[in-house]
Amino acid sequence: MTQHDVRAFLLDIEQACSSIIEFTSGKTLAAYLADAMLRSAVERKFEIIGEALNRALALDPTLAARVTDTRSIIAFRNVLVHGYASVADETVWGVVQGKLPTLWREIKTLLSHAGT
Repeated sequence: MTQHDVRAFLLDIEQACSSIIEFTSGKTLAAYLADAMLRSAVERKFEIIGEALNRALALDPTLAARVTDTRSIIAFRNVLVHGYASVADETVWGVVQGKLPTLWREIKTLLSHAGT
């Protein structure tokens, strides 16, 4: 394991979080539901978040104690990828509004304390 590899995955997560926040800024649930491209973009970024977190945890299992709901984040990614037909857009929006800010804050904190 190298800290550089873990940091690269954390940066991927941070950038994906930032993108979702940028994409959804000023949007409502109704606007989200009406925009297929926006929904696709948000879901893709969540896929990246889940995959990058899974890979980072494989390199540094201690991250599980420093990132809230790691298993739920990875499971959400798996649903988006493998159970796409059952994904409720309202659920994705709820994650954007309710859980993403915490993840983004935690990842930024980890990056600020991680060496380069």
